[in-house]
Order: sequence, then C-alpha cells, then structure tokens
Amino acid sequence: MTASASDMLHGIRQWVEIESQTGDIEGLSAIADLVTHDYQACGATVDRVPGRDGQGDHLIARAPWGEGSNAPGILILSHLDTVHPRGTLAHFPYSVEGDIARGPGIYDMKGGAYIAMQAVRELSLTGGTPLPVTQLFVSDEEVGSPTSQELIEELARAAKYVLVTEPAREGGQIVIARKGVMRYYIETRGQAAHAGTRHQDGASAIAEIARLTLKFHGLTDYGRGITCNVGEIGGGTGVNVVADKAWIWVDVRVPDAEAVADVEAFVAALAAEEPGVSIHVSGGLNRSAYETSAGVEALFGHAKGLAAKIGFELKGMKTGGGSDGNFTAPIAPTLDGLGVDGKDAHSLNEQLYISSLEPRRDLLKRLLETLS
Repeated sequence: MTASASDMLHGIRQWVEIESQTGDIEGLSAIADLVTHDYQACGATVDRVPGRDGQGDHLIARAPWGEGSNAPGILILSHLDTVHPRGTLAHFPYSVEGDIARGPGIYDMKGGAYIAMQAVRELSLTGGTPLPVTQLFVSDEEVGSPTSQELIEELARAAKYVLVTEPAREGGQIVIARKGVMRYYIETRGQAAHAGTRHQDGASAIAEIARLTLKFHGLTDYGRGITCNVGEIGGGTGVNVVADKAWIWVDVRVPDAEAVADVEAFVAALAAEEPGVSIHVSGGLNRSAYETSAGVEALFGHAKGLAAKIGFELKGMKTGGGSDGNFTAPIAPTLDGLGVDGKDAHSLNEQLYISSLEPRRDLLKRLLETLS
C-alpha cells in the first residue's frame, strides 16, 4: 500500500512531537524507541548502538530482504537529533497551514528520515530491491557526529551507494557537493593586573584574541569559496582587570584539500604579538569537502532521470553546509539533500512543504528499486 501525504504527515508529526536536541538523552531515547517500533512493523531488524560521551544511541535498521548477503548495498543516512531544546514545542508547536507543516526538526531532518523509512516499508510489500538496504539514524549530527563518524564510515565502506536524507535546498535541489568544515577553539593566556594602578604589569589576553579574530576573518575569500566565522568569544574577569584569559570558537568552510592545507598552514603560523601572552589552539578538520566525483555525477544523472519520470525536474547544487555526507562521499558515491522540501531549518519557522512528501518518497523508492 502506498502512503498518502496525509498518512506520512501523521507519522512525521509523531516524530516531531518528541523533542530530541543533541545531548538530550531522554528525548533521543524516546525517538529511537518510536523509530524502532515504526521500522520493525515492516519486518526490518533494528540494532541499537549505545550512546557514549554524553550523546544518544544510534540505530541501524536493515530492510527485511537481502539478509545474510555480503553484497555491497545501499546506505541511507539520517539523523535523529535536532538543534531545538526541550520546551520548544510549547511556543512552536506542530501546525499545518495550507501546504506548510511547521514544527521543530520537521525539515532538518525528521521529515526526510521518515519518508526514507516509508519508502523501505512500502518496498517490503513488493519483494524488496536488487541491493540490501540499511538506514542509519545517528544522534549527534548537529554537533559534528563525534560519536557516530566511525560507524558512518564503517557502514559506508560496506555500501555501493549512499543516500542522505538531509533536507532539499532552494526549491527541491539535492546536494552533489559540500564544503569541508574546520573548527577551532583558540585560547589566549596573559597576565592579570589592576587596570588602574598597575596596567603596565599586565598582558591582555583580550587584546590578543581581538587581533586573532580579525586575522581569522581575513581568511574569507569568496572567490575561492572559503569563509571564516568567529562565532563565539569570551574572556576576562572584570572591567578593572587586565584580562589573563580569553577565547574564541572559529568555523571555517573550505571547498577542497588545497584550501584545507592553506588554513592549516595559517593556524600553524599563529604567534602572539604582545609579550607575555601565549596562544593555545585545539581542533582542526571536522569534515572533508564532499566533491562531485565521477561516481556522484553518474548517480545524480540516474536520479535526475527518475525524477523526470515521476514528474519533476531534479537539480543539483553545491552548498556550504556540512553533513554526514561529507564522511561518505570519499568512500562511496553519495547523493545528499534527498529529504523533504521546505525552508528555515534551525529556526522557529522551520517548515516542510506537504506537496513534496509523495514525490520525494517516490524518488527514494525508485532509487532503491533501480540501483544495482
């Protein structure tokens, strides 16, 4: 039986109304329980990988066909966590208005994860697909997948193709390339002193972190596709004290390996300008760039042809945002952004377009049916 948009929206609502911010173990456990229940209804096996380091459990759902096969299969990659803290539903509840359904995490990415599961459930009624299918649900994607990266890469190495259910972009486009992500924590340590009577004895960690902030922002080169953002800053103990400690968190997006090397060289060469101040750096490359390889091009061409038969034009794009697709693209041909269409991820206006549910589910089904 093929589910209608209304049917799928009912299921998505149940997922959305379980709040599951990254690190909310109770919420993540509850959504993992529901996903397990929903998936097992079609005969799938679901293995639960216990969480660690303050993160939730991960789920590995295997479609009820191809069991025992050692043939490389299809990995569907999804995440259970959202950026919305517990209590968000109280002032941003699930709602429907015309073609729009709103709610925390509905677009990024509970809608996309759900329609992929629905595609598998429907295929289980028609005998399955040429290749084994596994859907991985991780619980820490929104913070860089620190506890799931190894599992993602392990399953990708056993796959022939990877389909990522991150949301569609700009009117339904899917992602065929992503920038790499580099993250740094920079701390400066100086010498505290009374700001009025012994200013000359101090060494300001804040002054040094301010200079570093401007240097990092100077890395931005729109022509090369490099952007750098100092997104968090702090330091000092009082307005009348020369600061002995300050810090920044830095996000750098890079298009390719050459840009990674340039940023790494810049960071390695950092040196304090003020005597008595030291610089301490941690972090580095979080996600490598996901580049459009020949395998990705071929997979996209196949998906584009399937979409045309379904009745819509599929376009591919490169985005600056990172996803778990960055981990899999160097391992197996990967298509990203196969989830629902909508807009305003990570906001209190997050929404999906109900009219996108059936065609996007159908595209996932046709991909699973035709890839071999």
